[in-house]
Amino acid sequence: MKKSYEMDMCSGPLFSKIVIFALPLMCSGVLQLLFNAADIIVVGRFTGSDALAAVGSTSSLINLLVNLFIGISVGANVVVGRAYGARDMDGVQEGVHTAILTAAISGVAMIFVGILLSRPMLELMGTPENVLDQALLYIRIYFVGMPAIMLYNFGAAILRAIGDTKRPLYFLTVAGIVNVIFNLIFVIVFHLGVAGVAIATVISQMISASLILLSLLHTDSICRLIPSKLHIYPQKLKEILQVGLPAGAQSVVFNISNVLIQSSVNSFGSTVMAGNTASNNIEGFVYTAMNSVYQTALSFTSQNMGAKNYKRVEKVLLQCLLLVTGLGLVLGNLAHLLGPQLLSIYNTDPQVIAYGMTRLGVICTIYFLCGIMDVLAGTIRGMGYSILPMVVTLIGSCLFRIVWIFTIFQWNRTLFTLYLSYPISWGLTLLTHAVCFLIVRRKAFRPVESAQAVQR
Repeated sequence: MKKSYEMDMCSGPLFSKIVIFALPLMCSGVLQLLFNAADIIVVGRFTGSDALAAVGSTSSLINLLVNLFIGISVGANVVVGRAYGARDMDGVQEGVHTAILTAAISGVAMIFVGILLSRPMLELMGTPENVLDQALLYIRIYFVGMPAIMLYNFGAAILRAIGDTKRPLYFLTVAGIVNVIFNLIFVIVFHLGVAGVAIATVISQMISASLILLSLLHTDSICRLIPSKLHIYPQKLKEILQVGLPAGAQSVVFNISNVLIQSSVNSFGSTVMAGNTASNNIEGFVYTAMNSVYQTALSFTSQNMGAKNYKRVEKVLLQCLLLVTGLGLVLGNLAHLLGPQLLSIYNTDPQVIAYGMTRLGVICTIYFLCGIMDVLAGTIRGMGYSILPMVVTLIGSCLFRIVWIFTIFQWNRTLFTLYLSYPISWGLTLLTHAVCFLIVRRKAFRPVESAQAVQR
């Protein structure tokens, strides 16, 4: 008898299932970060601070160009999850095949988008001349692997929708080990610098995508991928885009504000860029832990909405909020406490470490606010309302940060002032999301609650 990786999120003990679901997600996110961390550590140690700054300066631009389609994978998660919760097996199959074909098409398109836009975008960001060529080389090689990135993310979204977060973890473990090995070989043995770490990353992404496709092709579950059935089902594509496009658009605009912040960091020079890169990478591990709870809230809410189990949706939100707050407080403050030691892994220059600590001190100590903000947005999105959290996040976080950069930061051009825009925007946005949840809850749950009242 084959082991089942599926999970019934609509009945049984809730908190233990949330933890069982979230832990592999957390580990998967950490492994994905290790792809970038391995790149950054290897180039920082064996190639120099300019190469470190070059690789680090590309992250916000890569996210800007990629996250629209990653957001659409959120739509695939919600659509497949709701069909699975409602036991609509035809709906699951149509959602799976539409999502995978969409991933393949968007991945190929992103190769050309990334290669064509990378130079003008890096120049627009004010990337210093001494790191521009290396940053451009890294990002162009990285985008060759874009089909693999898309297929992995959409495939993982499908597996999460039916409760499977373990197999993506296994696949990323294999790919992560390969990435580290090839990083060391290409940089230390063949002296390929940033090109070497980019090639290693692409190879590892191709491995993780291949493994997840093989699992979908050979699974006995309802989400099995059958090549002859690959087709864009218009209704399913519409449902995926209704949830996914707002989520993706939010990420794109969100990253515009991050690109502006990166541009502001660039104006302080390559040493500050290196410190910012190292700190940002450390923060990523804390964010990944919290983001696993966001994805858990999204998946659990989707299945329970499909099953019309509305009381459980509220319990999912409460328990996810408690979990993400605890994770953010413990891991964020631990990262700040161990900051000097962690930053020295990336670069031993005292100035780089000092600049990194400036960022860690402002952001990591109250990072839990970002986690609360995301869980609230994920719950609303899982309920089928994706435009509302998009608008709130764009105004509360993105627009606020852009205004901050062109006003407060211009009056007091310090790194502390620049980084302060993060926690203030999180606080404003999470409060607004809380109000929006109460409004959406009343609208989504009222028909069933009214029917139950009549039956009484």
